[in-house]
Amino acid sequence: MNNYYVDLHIHIGRTNSGKPVKITGAKSLTIGNILQESTEIKGMDMIGVIDCHVPEVIGELETLIEMGEVYPYEEGGLRFKNVTLLLGSELEIYDENCKGPIHVLAFMPTIEKMKLFSAWLSERMKNITLSSQRIYVGGRELQRKVKELSGIFIPAHVFTPYKSMYGRGVKQSLTEVFDEDLIDAIELGLSSNTNMADQIKELHSFTFVSNSDAHSLPKIAREYQIIKMKEPTFEELRLALHQKAGREVVANYGLDPLLGKYHKTTCEKCLTIIEDVMAEACPGCGHTGFVKGVFDRLQQLKDTDIPNSNRPPYVHQVPLEFIPGLGPKTLQKLRDYFKTEMAILHEIPEEELRRVVKGSIVDIIIQARQGKLRLKSGGGGKYGKVDSE
Repeated sequence: MNNYYVDLHIHIGRTNSGKPVKITGAKSLTIGNILQESTEIKGMDMIGVIDCHVPEVIGELETLIEMGEVYPYEEGGLRFKNVTLLLGSELEIYDENCKGPIHVLAFMPTIEKMKLFSAWLSERMKNITLSSQRIYVGGRELQRKVKELSGIFIPAHVFTPYKSMYGRGVKQSLTEVFDEDLIDAIELGLSSNTNMADQIKELHSFTFVSNSDAHSLPKIAREYQIIKMKEPTFEELRLALHQKAGREVVANYGLDPLLGKYHKTTCEKCLTIIEDVMAEACPGCGHTGFVKGVFDRLQQLKDTDIPNSNRPPYVHQVPLEFIPGLGPKTLQKLRDYFKTEMAILHEIPEEELRRVVKGSIVDIIIQARQGKLRLKSGGGGKYGKVDSE
C-alpha cells in the first residue's frame, strides 16, 4: 500500500480549440495544462477532472491515448507521467424534491463509459459542451444511471450557499433528494471541515473528501487528501471511499474554514460580516439581503454533539498562494529547488527551506504546517486571509 495525493474536483476552462467549457474557468485550464500542472508543479498523484462529459474533451483524451502520452489503467483512470486522471462530470440537479439547485460529481472508470454517460446526458440537458449544466432528471434517477455505468457519485461542496445539497437543496436531510445507499462520499467544500460536518448525524456513515474546485491552474490542490491505495486507479479509489481491503483516506487537507468564501453570513451588497444572525438589516449599509454562511447554516442543521471517532485527521493547511510575502518570483524559486508544492508543504525540512528563501517566509510556512497562523474570516464570496499584522 502507498499514500497518494488526490484532488478530485478540477474544472476545464477551454478546449484546445478555444471553446469555453467552464465559463468562469481560466482559459489556461486545458486538459494538457491541467495534467502538466498537476504532476510537474503540484505533485499530485490522482486528479478528478469534472468536465470530461464534453464531447470535444473526450476527443482530446482519445488523441492523447493514440499518441501514447496517456494510457488507460485496466482498473480505471488514465495515466499521464506521474498522475492519474479520473473522468468526471459536475451536474446540477433541481427536481421536484429539491428546495434549490444542487451540484453533484459523477466519475466514470473508462472513456467508453464516459461516452455512454455523455450520450445519455445530451438527451437530458440543453448544452452538453458546457460544465455544471442542469440535468432534467431526478436525483435518484441520475444516481441509478451512474451506478449502472459502474460510476462513483459524490454530492459536491455540500454546504456552500449556492447550488449545494445542504446550502440550498434540502430542508434538513439528504434523503429528501438522494438514495443514501448510492452515495460514495461527501465533498465538504472550502468553508467547512470534518468537525463542522460531523454535527450532522446522517453524514457519519460517509467518507469525506476535500477538493480544490479549481477554476484556475494555481488553485489546483488548494484542498486535497492523502489516500492509501495499492495503485492510483479508479477501482482502488472506490475501495478507499468505502474503507475496504485496507484502502482509506489517511488525512484531509484543506483551508481553515475561516479562509473559505462562504464561512460567515454577510451582507449581499457590501459583504459586511453579519455577527447577529437575527439582524434585519446590515449594520454597514442598511441592506436587508444576506448570504447565509456555512457556519450559520450548520447551526440550523446540527443534530448531534457526538463526533465520528473513526475520522482521519483534517489538517488546516494554508496554500502557498495565501502566504503573505510569497510572491510569484519567490514561489518559482522554491519550485526550482524543491520541484513540487506538495514537497514544499509536506516534505522539505525547515533548514533546507531557509537556505533558499528568507526566514520570515519560512516561519509562515512552518506555522502553516503546524496550524498556528492567525486568520480573518471570509464570507459572501470573499476569501478570508492570513492575518500578518
